[in-house]
Amino acid sequence: MSAEQVSSLCEQLVKAVTVIMDPASTQRYRLEALKFCEEFKEKCPICVPCGLKLAEKTQTAIVRHFGLQILEHVVKFRWNNMPRLEKVYLKNNVMGLISSGTQSILEEESHIKDVLSRIVVEMIKREWPQHWPDMLKELDTLSKQGETQTELVMFILLRLAEDVVTFQTLPTQRRRDIQQTLTQNMEKIFSFLLITLQQNVNKYRRVVGAPQEQEALTTPQKTDLAQEPKAQANCRVGIAALNTLAGYIDWVALSHITADNCKLLEMLCLLLNEPELQVGAAECLLIAVSRKGKLEDRKPLMVLFGDVAMHYILSAAQTADGEGLVEKHYVFLKRLCQVLCALGSQLCALLGSDSDVEMPANFGKYLVSFLAFTTHPSQFLRSSTQITWGALFRHEVLSRDPLLLAMIPKYLRASMTNLVKVGFPSKTDNPSCEYSRFDFDSDEDFNAFFNSFRAQQGEVMRMACRLDPRTGFQMAGEWLKYQLTAPVDAGPMNSKTGEGLCSIFSPSFVQWDAMTFFSESVISQMFRTLDKDEIPVKDGIDLLQLVLNFETKDPLILSCVLTNVSALFPFVTYRPEYLPQVLAKLFASVTFEVIEESKFVVSVQAPRTRAVKNVRRHACSSIIKMCRDYPQLVLPNFEMLYNHVKQLLSNELLLTQMEKCALMEALVLISNQFKDYERQKSFLEELMAPVAGLWLSPEMQRVLSDPEAFISYVGADNKIADPVLEDPSGLNRSRISFCVYTILGVVKRARWPAATEEARAGGFLVGYMPSGSPIYRNPCTEQVLKLLDNILALIRTHNNLYMPEMVARLGETFAKALDMLEVEKNAILGLPQPLLELYDSPVYKTVLERMQGFFCTLYDNCFHILGNAGPSMQQDFYTVEGLATQLLSSAFINLNNIPDYRLRPMLRVFVKPLVLSCPSEYYETLVCPMLGPLLTYLHLRLSQKWQVINQRSMLCEDDAADDNPESQEMLEEQLVRLLTREVMDLITVCCVSKKGVEHNTTAVDGDDDEAMATEVTPPASAELTELGKCLMRQEDVCTALLITAYASLSWKDTLSCQRTTTQLCWPLLKQVLPGNLLPDAVSWFFTSVLKGLQTHGQHDGCMAALVHLAFQIYEALRPRYTELKAVMEQIPDIQRDSLEQFESKLLNPTLQKVADKRRKDHFKRLIAGCIGKPLGEQFRKEVHIRNLPSLFKKVKPLLETDVLENEDGEGLTPLFEP
Repeated sequence: MSAEQVSSLCEQLVKAVTVIMDPASTQRYRLEALKFCEEFKEKCPICVPCGLKLAEKTQTAIVRHFGLQILEHVVKFRWNNMPRLEKVYLKNNVMGLISSGTQSILEEESHIKDVLSRIVVEMIKREWPQHWPDMLKELDTLSKQGETQTELVMFILLRLAEDVVTFQTLPTQRRRDIQQTLTQNMEKIFSFLLITLQQNVNKYRRVVGAPQEQEALTTPQKTDLAQEPKAQANCRVGIAALNTLAGYIDWVALSHITADNCKLLEMLCLLLNEPELQVGAAECLLIAVSRKGKLEDRKPLMVLFGDVAMHYILSAAQTADGEGLVEKHYVFLKRLCQVLCALGSQLCALLGSDSDVEMPANFGKYLVSFLAFTTHPSQFLRSSTQITWGALFRHEVLSRDPLLLAMIPKYLRASMTNLVKVGFPSKTDNPSCEYSRFDFDSDEDFNAFFNSFRAQQGEVMRMACRLDPRTGFQMAGEWLKYQLTAPVDAGPMNSKTGEGLCSIFSPSFVQWDAMTFFSESVISQMFRTLDKDEIPVKDGIDLLQLVLNFETKDPLILSCVLTNVSALFPFVTYRPEYLPQVLAKLFASVTFEVIEESKFVVSVQAPRTRAVKNVRRHACSSIIKMCRDYPQLVLPNFEMLYNHVKQLLSNELLLTQMEKCALMEALVLISNQFKDYERQKSFLEELMAPVAGLWLSPEMQRVLSDPEAFISYVGADNKIADPVLEDPSGLNRSRISFCVYTILGVVKRARWPAATEEARAGGFLVGYMPSGSPIYRNPCTEQVLKLLDNILALIRTHNNLYMPEMVARLGETFAKALDMLEVEKNAILGLPQPLLELYDSPVYKTVLERMQGFFCTLYDNCFHILGNAGPSMQQDFYTVEGLATQLLSSAFINLNNIPDYRLRPMLRVFVKPLVLSCPSEYYETLVCPMLGPLLTYLHLRLSQKWQVINQRSMLCEDDAADDNPESQEMLEEQLVRLLTREVMDLITVCCVSKKGVEHNTTAVDGDDDEAMATEVTPPASAELTELGKCLMRQEDVCTALLITAYASLSWKDTLSCQRTTTQLCWPLLKQVLPGNLLPDAVSWFFTSVLKGLQTHGQHDGCMAALVHLAFQIYEALRPRYTELKAVMEQIPDIQRDSLEQFESKLLNPTLQKVADKRRKDHFKRLIAGCIGKPLGEQFRKEVHIRNLPSLFKKVKPLLETDVLENEDGEGLTPLFEP
């Protein structure tokens, strides 16, 4: 085409690009211009001359960038069809652009440099080394022209390493060819990078002048200024060389990094003191020191513990820190800190009992500098050092080193400061605050970080105290004594709890809080480490005395005091006479109040703040913990404890229901120590008498079995004028709560002795199962079974409250009484709680919130009772007459109206424990009749829910109704997701044995897709349990299980899909394979897996698991069912001949089987058309890079080395000749 055509086209393109980039353009013009440009790139035959013309230096940067983009597009999408001469023409012109077609290094735009280097790398990926053997030589020649070209060469080498090694964005054979050739030339590449770095740094320093050379510079100032741009250019190249090195250090052979007596490492250490280059140097150093690999190869890295390296690292740290908080210096400090951490890890790896690496002479210096980071004002830097401290304290050799042992008191002293929660970004009361503003977006963000940092410190402190328990205990004692005598400073932010009381930000509280955590960590470790006779009992008891005598009216501080009492309690095992004092202290705190009587002459009680509630709850749980962990110690004081509790229970308003029950639980725990069935039974009878009286009264029976009466009794049908102060039915609600809490406490805590002999002697053993396992009876059984009917009635009533006619009966104030609590919503949506709110606000603000809390807790606790009944009462519970029917007509009634957030806890706390603890004798009578209808229902419910979600995502957003705002939709969708996980987990736990499969239900609420494994092959041992086999024998249950498992694969919950695929689907299907499956059913199973791939194929973990499952099904069932082939033929873009080939191998038993992996890879290629892609890739234009003739044929070694040593590349051609 003529030059005029090129020129006129270029003019149009310039106009179009100007329109696109002009903010004033209208959308229509912009779209037209964009369309014109895209069509030009796709269709125009003269892209190359136009691109080159637009890329000329005379054009504006935006136009040049577009010209280069055209050239990049040509290389990426048209290269395979270009004639050879045109390729050579393009390559030469692009190299010409690097040589003379760009502005100087300081003037050129970075996006121009970037796109230019991308074009070269795209050509390298297609042609090197086979068709472009001189590429490295050409780059070397270019770099000799000057700084501008050298920087571009650096960019090219870096981009090449990233594409080939880091991101691996090209076909396997091409990647292998390029990576192997790079590796063979690595010595040259590395020396080129090092020489470039060295030369440019030296030139730069000569002009700028290293500090010691400053006086020697006698050149007049003028030439200095003239030299400035030159120096800046050298500096730029230095930075580029460091960045490129960082892209290679990660994967090249360690020998290149440690070559020449570790010359590279030495240079990097030197550069740490060069302000412009220090961050890049630290980055390279960090990557080098973090390298894994053979220990032998890593030994040279210990040179960094030498005098020179240590000197440079430490002086750089001091300089950067000494210049105050500047972001650049702070980033550098973080890198340096990481370097020291990585050095510590290398030392731990290399220094072993069987290694010849010696303890570095500068280990002491290293520890001092490392401690400096641990005591730095930045909380982030402090936290960065913890893992390494832990590794040092744990190490078998280092942990005995006198230098490290001498460091322990200093580390603990630093921890005393680091545990104090200061440094909130919104505040200015501490030097840490300024640093936190760089690291954290908000106080909540900082708070979450600090909590995990503190937990980490606790771990490391315990490790340190394992090595030196006495020092830690001594420090804890001193700090505790100091806090007990220090005056309280509530600070400027007063608490809402009362005048002069601490809030969670008060100076006194943060100190108390830190001290408490410290003493708890070190004291518990001391008891674990020292022998019994080495424990400093006298000192411990003295401290306990001080704590017990300390009086405070501040709830936050009192909470800390209680924790200290618990931490010091093990000393009481040596001196039991102190137990009554401890109990007195705890009981006094159970009834703690902060009420100034004068203000509250009225009998209405102000709602307690969370801080006060926490103290009371804390005291209760301390008593329970004491009775659980030291029952033998408390047993002699049982009567005193019992009388104390009776006295507290006698006043109905003194304690909340939860507090009453906690104290009763403590008594039940001690009664387990009677080890006498009759005595314990009569005690429990006495304890539960008030509950039984209330629970079985005619009025209560009427209320519990009739939804209308229940609503009226708890006051949910009232209209309340003052929703904060007025609550006429509060007492009725608390009576119901009290009964339910108490029954739960007794069922949960009452047990027979663990030792069979003791159980027999105490009258707990009643016989043996056919399998030989003992049968025990629980002393609480008789009492609890008496109350069971009303529990079931309450559950039935509660379920019926969700019927529309019942919801309509709720009073105006309580229309939303059955809704979810805000706290629960926030937890599910992942919204953080405001910090201060947690402690300072009254616990429930309105009677509606109290009502919501009542319904929610009541529902959960009823199911907790049923979930605990099996493990607690065993055969006595499972043989209750008609239990299955009773449960079906109570817990599983009216499920249609029950919301997802109520169904989840039912499955988790009731159905799952009940089924898991059920002996196999009762599977047929109890579990199957119950699970059959339940699973059928759950499948139906979830299918409908997911259908709604899928339709919602397909509808245009404009159609969404206003009355269902986005946050509500998100909440509903997330709840369906969580319910799905709960259901699938229940099925998995029931059906599949745990051999080789971990049922991890802890992360049920988190969306941890990132944590998913990428290579999944289900454990071969995933077999069905006895219960699973029993369920699969019942036709309706079997159908429900299979349909739920396979239908769930295409529901949009990645986590559930992966778990179900790997753990459940195949074992279930395998169970029914021997029978005669309907062809339609087989097709449906297979199609379900393919649909799952369509939905989840974009996630590597799911994709691998689903492909494996589809492959298993096809291999097992295809020989019997030709229908599967028909399904395969419907897959988009399937290659028929390839399918026939796969089929013939599969169906011909005489052929030798190909290796499993190859068969699976073949199968994966066949079904590729239905594997879903991430949104970002769905509309991306495919890039095709052709393989070149194989470079590394397995020929005689001599030829291969000869060829590759021939640098001119002429030797490459003979490889391809016959």
